[in-house]
Amino acid sequence: MVQYRRNLVAGGTYFFTVTLIDRDSGILTRYIDALRTSVEWVKQTQLFEIVAWVVLPDHLHAVWTMPTGDCDYSNRWRIIKSHFVRSLKRQGVSISMRTDASALLWQRRFWEHTIKDEDNLRRCVDYCYINSVKHGLVKAVVDWPYSSFHRDVKRGIYPSDWAGTVQNEGGFGEP
Repeated sequence: MVQYRRNLVAGGTYFFTVTLIDRDSGILTRYIDALRTSVEWVKQTQLFEIVAWVVLPDHLHAVWTMPTGDCDYSNRWRIIKSHFVRSLKRQGVSISMRTDASALLWQRRFWEHTIKDEDNLRRCVDYCYINSVKHGLVKAVVDWPYSSFHRDVKRGIYPSDWAGTVQNEGGFGEP
C-alpha cells in the first residue's frame, strides 16, 4: 500500500479540499445545518481557527489555522466527516456503507496545502470565495450563502462587491 505523506506543521495554516464520492450530489448544501453542527462539535474539543470556508453541493474548501503545537488536522476531518454521516443517518438519509463499515459518502482522503506566506494565504482565501462563481452556482460571490465571505465582509476584510459580477464561461478549474 502506498504511504500517503502529509506536511505537518504544528500551529500551521492549511488550505483543504474535501470532496464527496458522488460529484453530482447536492448533499452538503442540502444538509448544511448538519455540516455546520458537525464542524462546531469538533471545534469544541479540537480547537482550530476557520480562516475561510466555502461549501458547495459536492465539495468544500477551507483554510484553517491550527493551535500552537498541534498539527492533527487529519483527525479533525475524520471526526467531522463521521459526525456528519451519523447526523444524516439520524435524519433518515440513506447512506451506503463499505465492507469496512465506513460510509460511501466522502472520498477517503482530502487534499491539503500548507500556507507558506501572507500572499499564499490571500490567494487561497480568494480561491475559496470565488469558487461558487467559478462553478457557475452564482454570478457574484456575495450571492453564495454557504461561505465565510459574509463574515469577512462584516469584519471589513472584503467589500461586498469583491470580484464583481462574473459571466462564467465554464470549462476551467476542477471538474
